[in-house]
Amino acid sequence: MASILYVCVRPERGAADAEHVSFQRGLGVAALDQLDLIADPLTDELLSRHDGFVIGGSPFNVTDAVKTPLQQRVEADLERIAARALSGEAAAMFTCYGIGVVTRLLGGALTLERPESTRASEIRTTDEAASDPLFGPSAPALTVFTAHKESAVAVPPGATLLAINTDCAVQAYRVGTQLYATQFHPEPSPQDFANRMTFYRNNGYFNAAEFDAVKAEILAAQDVGGEDLLRRFALTFD
Repeated sequence: MASILYVCVRPERGAADAEHVSFQRGLGVAALDQLDLIADPLTDELLSRHDGFVIGGSPFNVTDAVKTPLQQRVEADLERIAARALSGEAAAMFTCYGIGVVTRLLGGALTLERPESTRASEIRTTDEAASDPLFGPSAPALTVFTAHKESAVAVPPGATLLAINTDCAVQAYRVGTQLYATQFHPEPSPQDFANRMTFYRNNGYFNAAEFDAVKAEILAAQDVGGEDLLRRFALTFD
């Protein structure tokens, strides 16, 4: 099995620990190395040691008008991972905040005008996704969890659009053969996502006054397919 590194970009420790567990389960691996980018920078040794990378979500936004030195360093480190995947030396799946970092790196534009609230969303695969090893088996549609404030305006230069839905023009894309980026969260189960809500109750992803109703809708979600993508990612790049 390829050596995969989970890269954490969440300042909230409890949410980060739970996300690590979700990714490990979704990938189907017995153990999953992790790097907390909030606490420690990416070293050359870590970058070269691993064959694959999965990048979790974050309350950061690439479009933030003011960025701390920490956020600037985190984004620079994520770009280094993306560059290694673009070179074909490793495989990477960037999720949530990470798709913004990759989109900017590729020269694409981001917008705050098409947010998606915390919910289970159906996304549709594109014609180009039919032959993709990760998304093809899930065609023509799958249910995933979404919650974001910014998104790509359009698929960035050099990328292949893999999934869309009515509210978000770019739900997933691939660059080359080994770099994937998803706007949605592929790793959480309904219970995982409901638990995560408690850490972001007042972050604007949903109306805090409607917490119980939103949580109930999340827990009622069925046939969520994000973990299938992660399992295929681990098997494809083994």
